[in-house]
Amino acid sequence: MTSPTEALAGIWQVAGGEVPALARVSLTGADPALPSSFKVGTVAQATIAASALAASEVDRVRNGRAQAVTVDMRHATAEFISERLYTVDGKPPPAAWDKIAGTYQTGDGRWVRLHTNFPHHRAGILDMLKVDYDRESVAVTLKGWTGQQYEDEVARRGLVGTMMRSPAEWAAHSQGVAVAKLPLLEIVRIGDAPPRPLPSSARPLSGVRVLDLTRVLAGPVCGRTLAAHGADVLRVTGPHLPDIPGLDVDTGRGKLSAHIDLRGDDGKATLARLLETADIFVQGYRPGGIAERGFSPERAAEVRPGIVYVSLSAWGHVGPWSARRGFDSLVQTASGINHAEAEVAALDKPVELPCQALDHGAGYLMAAGAMLALKRRAEIGGSWLVRLSLAQVGHWLTELGRLQDGRDAATITRADVPHLLHDLPSRYGNLSALRHAGQLSETPPRWDRPSVPLGTHGPEWPLS
Repeated sequence: MTSPTEALAGIWQVAGGEVPALARVSLTGADPALPSSFKVGTVAQATIAASALAASEVDRVRNGRAQAVTVDMRHATAEFISERLYTVDGKPPPAAWDKIAGTYQTGDGRWVRLHTNFPHHRAGILDMLKVDYDRESVAVTLKGWTGQQYEDEVARRGLVGTMMRSPAEWAAHSQGVAVAKLPLLEIVRIGDAPPRPLPSSARPLSGVRVLDLTRVLAGPVCGRTLAAHGADVLRVTGPHLPDIPGLDVDTGRGKLSAHIDLRGDDGKATLARLLETADIFVQGYRPGGIAERGFSPERAAEVRPGIVYVSLSAWGHVGPWSARRGFDSLVQTASGINHAEAEVAALDKPVELPCQALDHGAGYLMAAGAMLALKRRAEIGGSWLVRLSLAQVGHWLTELGRLQDGRDAATITRADVPHLLHDLPSRYGNLSALRHAGQLSETPPRWDRPSVPLGTHGPEWPLS
């Protein structure tokens, strides 16, 4: 069984962090933190601690402070469900899931998952199945499909959906084999640039410019974390692209938000201009999508030598599924996690993790990798690529060990954590949300900018 301290040390080693820094971290609490046979609390605590320690390391290099880091497991685990715990003007967040999203059984007895939260994904599934927008109609129609037929056709059409597999089936699957060979994350040098030391500052990331081209959860969590340590984060999305507004309220804390349409030359030129003075570029487009717009890691390093480029995918950058789209819930289904939870629960249907642990875990790992790469840039120069996937986070989760009575744990509700909440202004109303769990001893994380609707600001960096 891997302890939280060991899990953090493993992340730190893979990311190339300096080992003595681990002595400055204090972790409190123990699993189970949410009802799961997997060590969800350990994942939350270790990934948030990695991001906080990375911020502390950037601060040490630029300001000479060796800040202590503290992370409580219950607080960290609550942050893994932060999108459920906030209120605006006292009202809870709206439902995030589409009415036909979820799991269905096919004619051969296999279970499949539909992810239809975005309108174009929903329209594609309805067209594929030739059904009305009705859960019962979908269920009846899928009885005429096999699980494999469904998954193959979804992939052929460029939609999103997976068939549930057991852990053994995933381990034998060609994509499972490919993912198992990858480290949890990679920080790879992709270009030459002179060292760029950061000037002394009040906070670890003061003055650091971040372009956040992500949606839904993992990438926005990364940007929110960087903003919590003082970065100027500009969330960029196209005015035509769908999103989930309820998630943006929570993950938009601390960020500016601008619309740029990358389908045209003017939009590409605008983003390139912003990139010329950016420090970190975070993207979670479908594999190859942002490269088609002219912003591959290599091209970004040409435009901005010394860039830290953070790239998230669903399934990993190698293997037969590397070009497929995906989301946390789909990775859970395909990779055996839902099957393993169902076995413990003695249920003959998929059982999800009690939170989007792969999304949140990936978000904090992206932030940690970005900050450690920024530290490398300051010390030895270079342009850097931080690369990871939801499937890699899922594989790591399964290797941490299982909890015998973990599913007996209680869930966390807003009423359980009033001491972890704080009130913030926002363009939506009074926002009451979770404070950040990754605490630094001298520069506690905070968000200086309110959450705003997408496209509120112009595509400009703030004046220094």
